[in-house]
Amino acid sequence: MQAAKKLSSDLTELKTLRMDRRLKRIPCLVWKTTWKVGCDDPRRVIHAFKVGLSLTLVSLLYLLEPLFKGIGQNAIWAVMTVVVVFEFTAGATLCKGLNRGLGTLLAGLLAFLLDYVANASGQILQAVFIAAAVFIIGSAATYMRFIPYIKKNYDYGVVIFLLTFNLLTVSSYRVDHVLKMAHDRFYTIAIGCAVCLLMSLLVFPNWSGEDLHHSTAFKLEGLAKSIEACVNEYFYGEIEVSDDIKSSEDPIYKGYKAVLDSKSTDETLALHASWEPRHSRYCHKFPSQQYVKVGIVLRQFGYTVVALHGCLRTEIQTPQSVRVLFKDPCIRLAAEVSKVLIELANSIRSRRHCSPEILSDHLHEALQDLNTAIKSQPRLFLGSNDIQANNMLATIVAPHGKSSLSSVKTDSSALLDWKTKRLSSEQTKEAEQGPEVRKVLRSQTSRIAITSLEFSEALPFAAFASLLVETVAKLDLIIDEVEELGRLACFKEYKPGDEFCVSSETPRVDVLENHLPSHGGE
Repeated sequence: MQAAKKLSSDLTELKTLRMDRRLKRIPCLVWKTTWKVGCDDPRRVIHAFKVGLSLTLVSLLYLLEPLFKGIGQNAIWAVMTVVVVFEFTAGATLCKGLNRGLGTLLAGLLAFLLDYVANASGQILQAVFIAAAVFIIGSAATYMRFIPYIKKNYDYGVVIFLLTFNLLTVSSYRVDHVLKMAHDRFYTIAIGCAVCLLMSLLVFPNWSGEDLHHSTAFKLEGLAKSIEACVNEYFYGEIEVSDDIKSSEDPIYKGYKAVLDSKSTDETLALHASWEPRHSRYCHKFPSQQYVKVGIVLRQFGYTVVALHGCLRTEIQTPQSVRVLFKDPCIRLAAEVSKVLIELANSIRSRRHCSPEILSDHLHEALQDLNTAIKSQPRLFLGSNDIQANNMLATIVAPHGKSSLSSVKTDSSALLDWKTKRLSSEQTKEAEQGPEVRKVLRSQTSRIAITSLEFSEALPFAAFASLLVETVAKLDLIIDEVEELGRLACFKEYKPGDEFCVSSETPRVDVLENHLPSHGGE
């Protein structure tokens, strides 16, 4: 009994020690996480201070007595506006700020007009008129939110319009001086929006267009690294058959992941960039939709890289002795494709047109060498069926005794009878066994059936080489879209030697991580 009590007390002490250690690690973990978030993108620290400063400025409307007497209780709307409207980039702040201001203004004007008309009728008719107006305006405004253009650009403004209109219209039936309240509220919201816009545009501004620009160049570099790493692993690395190819530690997957996940990011940044003023040195219009088109062709290219990566994880693999015959042309071809993508990334990052000879003769030579290498080994791709055919014939001939070989070759009915008998015997065996055994046997049978097919040993490599050539074919689409981007964005002309100007800028984290979610209109 005493031993049990002692054991129980020891376990309690052990749990207490573990809990103390975990509690001691919490401050260190919090500090490391906080530090990492700031190191990933230092602009986050600046944005946090900008929001804090904006909140302090608009709070003075409520804290200072002279300002509070002039505005009153509605000063709190300025604080709420800063909390809701202030976004990470100037474009996002402009989009929400102008939507909020425009929605509030239109709702106030419409509420004033309806209040003027309703006051001319009696008390009962006024209530009916207000109810009808709320129903019609609410239904119409909600239906407008489904229009694609409104949904894309002004959805937040419509929500604010609905909220403000219903608040003012319904309140006007019971509360006097509701129009003065709307007047004061509009002023405080305008003050809050003005503070947000000034802080976003003038104090260390973050531009959505710049984020979209840099992320496009970063995606091109990621694809280049993925292709080169994929081919190097295919010919030099140990290919492991695995169902989970989307490993977070896989450098190949890291390269094309940003491209495949970029659709919503590109569209969001392009939308916000369309609201931003022309802030470049030459005041050119930012071609946000062309960046979206570049993202589309990059995703199409990325799907090919995904398939190329999948060739490294297939069950059936070409032997190393066969792969080595085509190693040099494949590695050269992948290096040339990677070189083109890097050149496109550098041209976008430095805002210059790409080289007229971006598709160099080395790329065409590598393609021709791969074609020649494949043609020089026709037997690998046609396969050799003699051994397996003789084994099959021997199995079929055995039940027929001394039947001639020619009769067995031409007698298709005998082959069909043999397959039918074999299938029926296997079904009888499965019926006698349990479900678990049948499941194991079925799995083994399917594997044997796949591996015993009359495939040539170079067929998996043929799929790999075909996808590698497909990346070359899709380069033209990327080059065309990047050249069109350079024309619309007025990139500087190419000069000999520019291709050696490689930027050492460390790419930032996913730009969409800097956009905090909104939790309601107010």
